[in-house]
Amino acid sequence: MTHNLILYGTEYCHLCEEAESILTRAHLSWHGIEIADEDALLQRYGTRIPVLRRDDNNAELDWPFDDASVQRFIKL
Repeated sequence: MTHNLILYGTEYCHLCEEAESILTRAHLSWHGIEIADEDALLQRYGTRIPVLRRDDNNAELDWPFDDASVQRFIKL
């Protein structure tokens, strides 16, 4: 089963780049959302990024995560 994944982050965030690498290695598709573009997102995610979110159940996976934790997360 495929879920729509959202990666919340900011430009020039090295941790966000690491998260993107994990998702790429896992052959997952996602779309990124720049939290700096909206005050509400910046407030919600500013100290937690990168954050991976599933749109089917709104579950969120905060950093730090690795390949194994992402695989567990998408199987929830």
